Amino acid sequence: MPELFGMDAYAPREIAARVVEVGVGKARLPPLTLALLGALAGAFIGLGAMMFTLVASDAALGFAASRLLGGLAFSLGLVLVVVAGAELFTGNNLIAMAWAAGRVSTAQLLRQWGLACAANFVGALGLALLVWLSGQAAFNGGAVGRAAVSIALAKTALPWHEAFVRGVLCNVLVCMAVWMAIAGRSVVDKVVAVVFPVTAFVAAGFEHSVANMYLLPLAMLLGAPITVGELAGNLLTVIAGNVVGGSVLVAGVYWVIYLRGSAER
Repeated sequence: MPELFGMDAYAPREIAARVVEVGVGKARLPPLTLALLGALAGAFIGLGAMMFTLVASDAALGFAASRLLGGLAFSLGLVLVVVAGAELFTGNNLIAMAWAAGRVSTAQLLRQWGLACAANFVGALGLALLVWLSGQAAFNGGAVGRAAVSIALAKTALPWHEAFVRGVLCNVLVCMAVWMAIAGRSVVDKVVAVVFPVTAFVAAGFEHSVANMYLLPLAMLLGAPITVGELAGNLLTVIAGNVVGGSVLVAGVYWVIYLRGSAER
């Protein structure tokens, strides 16, 4: 069909090419720019997690309604990342496609991921501190704070293999959300592309490492009996799962489908 006012979405093969070009640009960002955009992304995802916690604190909602509404509220985080612009480690797992295509070196890939992840943690931790200082945990008769602690304790209680697999499944959906957002040409396109996959992963209880960078420290500030070792163990396990889900099951699969044989190595 002919293009209608420039509003038609990019086709999947075109998305693959755009993901590669976007990945090259991300891999070449100056360190300070990457660090600041990464801190913003951590704070943005933290805001989504904060909204999820508010919904989860309402005991009047049934289980399914609470999960779905909470997931919808959480999607604020990725909408901010995609539309306002920020460097989110989980979404940046798609840079693996540019690496597989020979456009990004291994050192550039690991540098981007490492700095983005560290900056995401700083942004998420900073927001957790601000939310704690704001006294928001006292809302709804203290139910908001209790919900935050309960959510965090449930995450640290997960067996490592469950946390890993939930991390895999989470980032399949997050990277599909980013993939589809790249297909859009307008803000509305991008928001619609993000909302459904993000709502799905949150409702299903999957694990997002950057969200955990906000939720676990906030619960610790609120007095939850979570040790630094438990925090690190959860984050490292979920990060590993997120990498597999995003870089292998999304970027890797689409590279094989659309770009295999075009690598510049």
